[in-house]
Amino acid sequence: MPGDPVSAPAPRRIRRPAFLATAAAVLLALAAGLLGLPGAQRAEAAPADFAHPGVLVSKSQLDLAREKVGSGAQPWKSAFDQMMASTYASLSRTAKPREIVECGSYSDPNYGCTDEREDAIAAYTQALAWYLTRDERHAQKAIELMDAWSATIKDHTNSNAPLQTGWAGSVWPRAAEIIKYTYTGDWANAGRFATMLREVYLPKVINGSNSNGNWELTMTEAAIGIAVFLEDKGAYDKAMGLFRTRTAAYVYLESDGELPKTVPSQHLDTREKIVSYWQGQGTFVTGLTQETCRDFVHTGYGISSISHVAETSRIQGEDLYGTDVGERLRQALGFQSRYELGEAPPGWLCGGGVERGLGPVTEVGYNALHGRLGIPMANTQRLTEQNRPAGSNNLFVAWETLTHGENTA
Repeated sequence: MPGDPVSAPAPRRIRRPAFLATAAAVLLALAAGLLGLPGAQRAEAAPADFAHPGVLVSKSQLDLAREKVGSGAQPWKSAFDQMMASTYASLSRTAKPREIVECGSYSDPNYGCTDEREDAIAAYTQALAWYLTRDERHAQKAIELMDAWSATIKDHTNSNAPLQTGWAGSVWPRAAEIIKYTYTGDWANAGRFATMLREVYLPKVINGSNSNGNWELTMTEAAIGIAVFLEDKGAYDKAMGLFRTRTAAYVYLESDGELPKTVPSQHLDTREKIVSYWQGQGTFVTGLTQETCRDFVHTGYGISSISHVAETSRIQGEDLYGTDVGERLRQALGFQSRYELGEAPPGWLCGGGVERGLGPVTEVGYNALHGRLGIPMANTQRLTEQNRPAGSNNLFVAWETLTHGENTA
């Protein structure tokens, strides 16, 4: 079925209606600038003028969510109630900033790691609460949290520093974009916050990573969001280039050939090296990811960042859903969803067993690909609707039923 890749040892090309194939071809051509039309631009290029608020969620999407919550419509109202009942929405929250956030593997040691991530999510939650309720106390609390960290933090250290910076750095710009561009009150330290993003966060994420693919995807998500807030076209272009290469190397498509694509800097130049990097998986089928056979939790991180970057790019006026990024996202969602829903994996896939736990990561991609483009995605739809309202993974994903569920604005 279109939108849900077939699980089989010998991958086959899925036939799609001619109009979808044609539309996809046109979008691909436009993205690559192959049609020679005036204004045609590579999809990975920074916009001439950045749109604000423009990191993950746009003003029109916020307006639709506010309207739906106000009318009590579902699933928005239950998603809003879920968010407002969380500790992240508490007006009594006190920030816990640290000068040096030290994070080892699996957050051991954890010196400020959880505090930083959760304060960033809280700032975003408070910013959403401000926009949806117009209660200025939430805007002021978001500012309080952002100010506390921008006055304090100087660095991230230890082995997980790049990933930690990516997680927190993906969320801070979402909060800042909403406050800076929709709140009419005073944010006197907005410049200091921008300096924090530029000097503490961006250098840690802008050059990518050769670790498991979810690291670089999250890091490039952070870099792109920061670049939007800073209106830094150079950083945007560099991060987007890394993102496009990593996405192609993270999700396999039959059209890639016998073996998955690779990131040149990793020197995965033999089948043996590639299979080892893909968690020992030697049979490659459309929708499989580099971390599927590791576990679905980390796979979900990667899929989530792919969808977040594609959505930010769309808001910035450049389509990625019509490129291979959209196709890889669609297939990754469908492939993982069928097994997350409980289907037993065949013996050739991950030795016949997968570790489930995809997380609340399907709303953004499903909304864009199914809601906007009308592509059938039966397994992803079932999983998405079953998991509503989607909450937070307490790392960098939060409230996406509220912001993106059935939201084609």
